[in-house]
Amino acid sequence: MKKILLLVVILLTLGGCGGKSAKSAVERYLMKYRNLDSEVLVDLENIIEVENLSKSQEEKYRSVLKKQYKDLSYEIIEEEYNNSISYITVKIKVYDLYKAQNDASTYLTNNPKEFYNENNEYDVNKYIDYKLEKMKNMLDRVEHTITFTVTKEDDKYYVEQPTEETLEKIHGIYNYEMY
Repeated sequence: MKKILLLVVILLTLGGCGGKSAKSAVERYLMKYRNLDSEVLVDLENIIEVENLSKSQEEKYRSVLKKQYKDLSYEIIEEEYNNSISYITVKIKVYDLYKAQNDASTYLTNNPKEFYNENNEYDVNKYIDYKLEKMKNMLDRVEHTITFTVTKEDDKYYVEQPTEETLEKIHGIYNYEMY
């Protein structure tokens, strides 16, 4: 099964967030998440659509993602301006959904029979339900540092498309144990 929260395929059109400064463009970009902007919600639905989930699983997954976005907090810690390219460094705090997924995977490994159906066969839906519940109940938060690249065009600043790593950090699924 694909990772439930493989949100790196999100190619948000939020990069178009123009601002009067690079800092304000990044703030507007992040606030689109916190405010559950329509562009964010469309991308959220696109992600849910590609997963093979039941209706109740889709609803729980949607709830997890909305909570992650609404509760995202950030602090701009550095601004570097260089002609038409700027770098804005931000510390964000998000729910540690990487840990929730990792804990669910470990639990599956150690307790596989709990995810068997009445025919004594592995039931992926039982595992998905379990993983989604772990994600829903995650209260631990993780802090990441992100540097956004911002381009200036016609006296407006635009956030460039974030890297996969940046998106993983925003969504709380970044594997910080590897680094």
